[in-house]
Parts: sequence; C-alpha cells; structure tokens
Amino acid sequence: MRDLVGAGGLMAGPGKTLLVVEDDPDIVYALAAFLETEGYTVRSGMNGLEALDILGLHGMPNLILLDMKMPVMDGWKFSEEFRARYGNRVPIVVMTAAGDPAKRAREIDAAGWVGKPFDVEHLLSVVRSLEL
Repeated sequence: MRDLVGAGGLMAGPGKTLLVVEDDPDIVYALAAFLETEGYTVRSGMNGLEALDILGLHGMPNLILLDMKMPVMDGWKFSEEFRARYGNRVPIVVMTAAGDPAKRAREIDAAGWVGKPFDVEHLLSVVRSLEL
C-alpha cells in the first residue's frame, strides 16, 4: 500500500485526492509523479481488495482511477463491492488496454475512461472534467 503526497505535502492546484487502483508499479509511480505536480494527493492500491482497505483507512477520494485486470480483486469486482458499500458517491474512471475502453467503462457504469497506453495530458483533462 502506498500513500503518496505531493512535494512538501502542498495541496496546490485542485487540492483533491485521487485513488489509483493499478497493479503495475511503474504506471502507479508515473501517474503519482505527474498528478502530484498538478496539485493532487495520490493514494494507490495494487488491486481492488487493497483499494477497499485504503478507503477504510483514509476515507473517500474525490475520484478513482481503476485498472480492470488485476490479481486478487479485479476492477469489475472492486466496482461492484465499492458500490455495494458506498453507492455512487465517487466517480470512477476506467484505465484499460482493452480494444474498446468505452465498453469496459459502460460495464461498470464508470464516469469516464482512458485507454492504455495513455497520454498524461488527456488523462489530466478527464480527471479535471470530473472534479466535484
């Protein structure tokens, strides 16, 4: 489990918390580094079960970035369990290498999607479009 806070703990920019649920540590590191420079606090879990534990420890983020294919608990099961526990309080953005990322997003009623490999600027625009 990682708890990644922006440089110096500053909450410049949007000052929102994002939960990245992704099993590839390189993607997590790159996303956290980029999003923290944009003023976000980033927490991450390597699978859905770990992400649920993080929610129990740290509370609700403003947005969840969710990989679909992960060990232990995949994105489909995570979204089902998350919604059973918390409803639709937090938008979910699917991150997937699937040929049809929009279909994956529809399968879990996600607020948005980003195909992998992704452009970080595009990811940032999706995140900003969903800010509450």
